Order: sequence, then structure tokens, then C-alpha cells
Amino acid sequence: MDPGLPIVDAHHHLWDRPGERYLFPEYLADVRSGHNVVASVFAQCRSMYRDSGPEEMRPVGEVEFVNGVAAQSASGLYGHFRACAAIVGFADLTLGANVAPVLEAERRAGGDRLRGIRNTTAWHEDPAIRSNPKPPPPGLLSSDAFRQGVRCLAREGLSLDVWAYHSQLKEVIDLARGNPDVLLILDHVGGPLGLGRYAGQRDAVFADWKANITELAVLPNVTVKLGGLGMKTTGFIFHEQPQPPGSRELAGAWRPYIQTCIDRFGPNRCMFESNFPVDKGMFSYLILWNAFKRIADKFTAAEKTALFSGTATRVYRLS
Repeated sequence: MDPGLPIVDAHHHLWDRPGERYLFPEYLADVRSGHNVVASVFAQCRSMYRDSGPEEMRPVGEVEFVNGVAAQSASGLYGHFRACAAIVGFADLTLGANVAPVLEAERRAGGDRLRGIRNTTAWHEDPAIRSNPKPPPPGLLSSDAFRQGVRCLAREGLSLDVWAYHSQLKEVIDLARGNPDVLLILDHVGGPLGLGRYAGQRDAVFADWKANITELAVLPNVTVKLGGLGMKTTGFIFHEQPQPPGSRELAGAWRPYIQTCIDRFGPNRCMFESNFPVDKGMFSYLILWNAFKRIADKFTAAEKTALFSGTATRVYRLS
């Protein structure tokens, strides 16, 4: 659908894990499946950490690795697509002011591509709700140490990506309100849950999620990524069907969440993301972007530009 529309994939990963490899060749194959993806934003995923040195400095290896992929893509040998044009790395913000040397090292490793930081923050007490192999401690988003680290980001001109479940959105609101000079980017439409204690509670979850999204959207320093709804935590079970879902089916299931975000934040504070390869277990890259285009079908050309490329280009300062 609309194959010429420029797309900036605002959130994806690269990794090499036992039994699962998703590096530049695999991502490039997905990107080349039919849509006009012109650039992408890499989000931290504990990939290629250094195997020695101070613990807090080991994530510098991830930024170094991704910057190499970005340089490979920028050579032009693989077409006009610019992979990892912006990098969101990991630096342990609970170090407080002591995170500054880590940020400096990641700036050097990332050249001019480091744009933000993300920590592991999605947490729920229900053991059935888990989206990270190493869950964070409870209350991390509200801890004094973490918030001291967040304040360092403002001084460095870096944004903060936050992946949190809908049950944590009050903490996100308080974090954003207390740090108005930090650009906070909410990942995956704010993580509406649909498993564990929330299984079969979609209407109640939606009402709670919507109320918090509405409150969060009032804060001008917050933007939101539209995607991540292929994760099992959402309770959608497309991966259990005999056949993968089509774009119409995905658009129908996701429209309430994505439309609500666009209505509240406006197109200029929303950006579509693939969240690949995490979401790849449920659908293909081609079908994913067709679903997004179906949801955005009634928007103006200017609004589509914002949603598919403009917001990400501005927020992550892509050249």
C-alpha cells in the first residue's frame, strides 16, 4: 500500500542470541520487502556488550556495534536506506550523577548518532507478565537514583525512551512532569496489558490506559511510539492462528489504541515503529506497515508524513 510513502522506522533492534540472529542482513531483508523505509532508529536491547571492564561501561559496546552498522548502511552500498541513523543506547541511570562518564563514552562510541537512553523499566508483580529476560526492580521509575540519572540526560541533550506497562503510566506521568526539560518518548503506545490478571479484561484495561494516555498527552515534553502491539504482553494471540494475520485484521485490532494516541497527542507527537524482531513472531514487516497505513488512511498527506517519518526525524534529529 502507498509504496512511495517515506518511512522512518522509529524503533527496532539488532542482536545475535542463541538460536536467534537478527543483524543488519536480516533487518535489511525485511526493510526491502516493499515499503519505502528511508531510515531507522535503533533501540537498546543488551546487544554486543563488552565482555570486560567496569560493569557500567560494558553497554558502550552496544553503541559502538550499532554505529558500525550505521556506517555500513551509510556507505550507500545497500541503497538509499540509512539503518540506525539514530541510536538509543543503555546507560544505568540509577548511577545518578555518576552516569555522566558512561554517557560521554557512548557519545564517543556513537559518533554523532547517539540521541537517547533507555533503561529496562517495564515491571509487574504478576510473574505471568514479563517482557524482558532480566526484569527491573519494582518502583524503578520513581526511585530517586533513577531520577537523578534522568536529570543528567537534560544536561547532555539526550532524550529518554521509556518502555512501561499501562499499570505504570502514573509513574511515567510523574516522571515526565518532574523533568519538563527532558524529552520523554513513550514506547509501544504505553503497554496495554492483556495477559495474566488482565486476560479477558480488554475493555477495563483500555479505559484505564486511555485515561492515563489522556493525562500524559497534556505534557508537552512527551511523544509516543505507535507499535509494539505484536508482543505477547498485549494479549493478542495472532501467533496462535493457523495463518498469519492480514493487515486488515491487525488494523481492526489496533485502531482503538493507535487512534486514541493520535487523537490525544496529535500526529506531530506520534511516530510509527516496527519493534522488529520482537513483533516478527506474529506478522511480517510488509503486513505490519500495511496495517499502519490502513489505520492512517483518512489522515491528510501532511499528517501521514508526520506519523511515518516527520516526527521521528525531528525528535531523533535525523539529518
